[in-house]
Amino acid sequence: MNTRAVTDAENRDRESFACVAAAWRAHEGELRGYLRHRLADAEAADDVLQDVFVKAMRQGQGLCTLDNPRAWLFQVARNALVDRSRTAHPTEPLPEGPEEPPAPPEEGVAPVDALAECLDRSLGELSADDADILRACDLEGLTQREFAAAHGLSLPATKSG
Repeated sequence: MNTRAVTDAENRDRESFACVAAAWRAHEGELRGYLRHRLADAEAADDVLQDVFVKAMRQGQGLCTLDNPRAWLFQVARNALVDRSRTAHPTEPLPEGPEEPPAPPEEGVAPVDALAECLDRSLGELSADDADILRACDLEGLTQREFAAAHGLSLPATKSG
């Protein structure tokens, strides 16, 4: 890169910094008040304010070309508050000492068998017609269309059963 190009780039950087610094000085106090009003912790507000400043510096000359840099800074601050609240996860302390491990499943009763017993109890609480449809279609693999044809029912009647 030639010397003139370096000088031009340095001048643009200085102009960009001066522009951002002027916008920041004009609105920093108002932004700080806005953030402290919304965050109970002054240090947290200052942390968010610092994040806004970094984003303003990255925006550089683009901040100076905006019609309303104040509005842009406040939008960035609002977005930072939203991001902060999204990432804040309440924590609960773990109980002291070792916890009891979960009890192992009962010996001899497979989970599928336990589920089958539960299904039998649940089907027993339904009307006989509804239980027949569920048993045939969901447990025995018959399609609803096949069940409807075998029992002289319409498909909608079978589906609503």
